Amino acid sequence: MNIDLTGTTTRQIQDALTQSRHLMGGPAVGMVLTLIIVTDESAQYDAVRAATEAAREHPCRVLTVISRDPRGNSSRLDAEIRMGETGPGETVLLRMYGPLAEHADSVVVPLLMPDTPVVTWWPGGKVPKVPAGDPLGALAQRRVTDSYAARDRLGTLAQLAAAYRPGDTDFTWTRLTNWRSLLAAALDQDHDDIVSGVVSAEPDSPSAELLAAWLSIRLGVPVDRSVSEGPGVTGVQLRTTGGDIVVHRPDGRVATLCRPGQPDRQVALLRRPMAELLAEELRRLDPDEVYREAAARFAKDLAGGATTESTADKTPAGKAPAGEAPATEPAKEEAAQKADKKQEGA
Repeated sequence: MNIDLTGTTTRQIQDALTQSRHLMGGPAVGMVLTLIIVTDESAQYDAVRAATEAAREHPCRVLTVISRDPRGNSSRLDAEIRMGETGPGETVLLRMYGPLAEHADSVVVPLLMPDTPVVTWWPGGKVPKVPAGDPLGALAQRRVTDSYAARDRLGTLAQLAAAYRPGDTDFTWTRLTNWRSLLAAALDQDHDDIVSGVVSAEPDSPSAELLAAWLSIRLGVPVDRSVSEGPGVTGVQLRTTGGDIVVHRPDGRVATLCRPGQPDRQVALLRRPMAELLAEELRRLDPDEVYREAAARFAKDLAGGATTESTADKTPAGKAPAGEAPATEPAKEEAAQKADKKQEGA
């Protein structure tokens, strides 16, 4: 069932939702959370489709906030309500015009499901500098971003790491769940002492930086970054005193696990679609402290004076020093300015 409301109000939207639910014979309460999607017209289709698929596992009310012509003089709210087409839950597309687009939270609050958690998701590369400080982010117990979609991927990840608040997370971390599970299982078996590691991935991959930071924290050894053609993370090499433990995934689908003295083993390690990433994040609403630690380590290394070339220009022969993430040009300039100021004050 689809309902289009032009020049509407939140009261009319709520009444339409109630009436539609009664006409379809649905329960008065059947949803476990409210998902707020903050996006634009060009990205809303993929985001809503992913949310609809995730709602099969987590029935929810999806409120998609789309700003249209915020520079206009008159405010207007158009709504599109979708119910019962592809799965449980309710989907409402809110298109806001004029000054109303600057006060989206005033529209969203009356439409939140009562007594249920709220998750806010920014699927594109435009994310607030402090997600918890954004009016729509402040409504949520969980705030989901995606640094990979940003133009400056590593800079965005470092910015989000610096602004971290309990409840923040990023799809670049969610994409590593299967990698971390496979590596943890491999290291649960007997192995010699690990002395260093290397994570291979496409240039400026925020997931690879987080994986290297996580391994370095957990293993207490330096973990370098090397550049490959992708897609995504293509391999992890852990050097031990008795030989290398290697996970190699060149095609984004199947990985080969190599261990000293054992036959090679193939493991399914498929790159997951957005709907699966979102469904995973909706399973847990508590703070992800492991993500916080990995992101903080990456941001610290990035701002700590790494002097190598930026990741996009780096070749395997010029990889970053052990345990350090490569610096982007803005980070190098900032580090140089700090060094000059320190020298002047000496």
